[in-house]
Amino acid sequence: MSPGHWKSTMVVQGILWILYGVLLQPEPGTATMRLLMDSVIQALAELEHKAPATEASYTASAWLLSAQDSGSHDPLRRFLLEGQTLKTIKLDLPSLSPELQGLIEEVARHSVQDGKEYGVVLAPDGSTVAVEPLLAGLEAGLQGPRVVNLPLDSTATPPSAETTFPDIGAMVPDVRATSPGLRGVSPDATFADVGAMSPNDRAADLDVGDISPDIRPDQASSPDTKANPPTTIDSLLVVTLARDLGLNFLQGPHTQSHSGLGTEGCWDQLSVPRTFTLLDPEASPLTTAFLNGALDGALLGDYLSQAPEPRPPLSHLLSQYYGAGVAGDPGLRSNYRRQNGAALTLAPALTQQVWGALILLQRLEPVHPQLQGMSQEQLAQVATHATKEFTEAFLGCPAILPRCRWGAAPYRGRPTPLQLPLAFLYVHHTYVPSPPCTDFLRCAANMRSMQLFHQDTRGWDDIGYSFVVGSDGYVYEGRGWYWVGAHTRGYNSRGFGVALIGNYTAELPAESALRAVRDELPRCAVRAGLLRPDYMMLGHRQLVHTDCPGEALFNLLRMWPHFNTNVKPRTSRRASRRSKRKPPPMIL
Repeated sequence: MSPGHWKSTMVVQGILWILYGVLLQPEPGTATMRLLMDSVIQALAELEHKAPATEASYTASAWLLSAQDSGSHDPLRRFLLEGQTLKTIKLDLPSLSPELQGLIEEVARHSVQDGKEYGVVLAPDGSTVAVEPLLAGLEAGLQGPRVVNLPLDSTATPPSAETTFPDIGAMVPDVRATSPGLRGVSPDATFADVGAMSPNDRAADLDVGDISPDIRPDQASSPDTKANPPTTIDSLLVVTLARDLGLNFLQGPHTQSHSGLGTEGCWDQLSVPRTFTLLDPEASPLTTAFLNGALDGALLGDYLSQAPEPRPPLSHLLSQYYGAGVAGDPGLRSNYRRQNGAALTLAPALTQQVWGALILLQRLEPVHPQLQGMSQEQLAQVATHATKEFTEAFLGCPAILPRCRWGAAPYRGRPTPLQLPLAFLYVHHTYVPSPPCTDFLRCAANMRSMQLFHQDTRGWDDIGYSFVVGSDGYVYEGRGWYWVGAHTRGYNSRGFGVALIGNYTAELPAESALRAVRDELPRCAVRAGLLRPDYMMLGHRQLVHTDCPGEALFNLLRMWPHFNTNVKPRTSRRASRRSKRKPPPMIL
């Protein structure tokens, strides 16, 4: 690496540590800026503008790291990201506006307290993201491809602050030992066997949602726990995901806790978000927001570790990732983090990373209350279980944005509970709105418009559909899993009604939307006991006189595995005329 490129990288790392470690013990609720990803990007841009392109940024990183010595609660992450050659030199912190300083302080640490989640921001795609694991991934990626060699004796005395950890920090020039990265995946790869993704392959078109027909879901995520312990770990995956994933499944020295994985929440307001309340007050720290931040950090860290010098400014990189796509690739953006994350975190490799993270943490903290006295076999079992839950319950499920995220009006009346599990899934298209929605603002506006039409014009209690699928990579919650909908007259209580936004009479939805309806949503419902394993999938027209879900979509639906061919379509001329009426006005 040339001196100029080395200095540039150190500048970026220094900026990251200003954000990542500026506060020892942040107090929640102190920032005055809106908790938006755009605000974080603004803070990064201001730091990048003020940071001098000199070696001072290198020592700034050291100062910010040393400032955490008395308050760090994560020795593993701190150990892996500090490096072994930084010197403690005190420098002045670049001046920031009070608003940005308050924002940085509030999002510096992720935590869950009393049903509230702190250290999270609202992203432009409608998702909520924890900033701490995101920044950790960026920092790890800037260090380049790095493999950490684990000690064979995990019960040896941990090193002192002045001791160099044996074999840690070994640099491998072009490859991560245990992470395949986003390179060279076949377009036909499946959720169980996808290993990497070419930069030229769109994540939205990558079939990572399907379990291979030759591999059962339990096999896909459960490698042999009697395998040899890992000898290396990938620092990027450990600091973003593996460490927290392993600890989440440790309740005591020898037990595994219920995961509570992927809990969503609601902002107090979407225009000026300040407080994020979890939908499950007993949620574990591994919320949807945390896992979003972990995946974003891992994906962007992987990108940075392979990007040629000079690397792009982080504010520019994040703007692209939470916008139209990194380097013009619409597949490499936050909307598709789960699909891309499946490529980066294959189950067998991720199990080794989780296991290795627990080994290293046990080495660094021999008296850790959750790890003390645990054997290698016990650690392996925890790692296997944690990986299985993450792979199946999070990566293998669609990202569902809750009602509060798209601004749903209250339910009118009293909802009727469903008698679960159900036996049917009914497929619809909305017809109106006719154009597919490809971004959160448009999809959320479509949801509000349909709800208003269903409530005020149809006289229904709520939006009729159980779920609505956009072409932006997200599923939007309608009446949800537990309440009877108004989507398939005469059959509402027997199945879930799932609609794809758009008119699919002559064209098909985006592949990501098709995959959500065909694979991800029903698979997750079956796993959760909400849908019977032998469920049947029907088009709306098979039960009601209508052209829905459109000729093109219905012809494709007939080829899907759970489609019921015994129910004949009931399309009528009357329905065809009705479908061509002037659509109701859109409320945007």
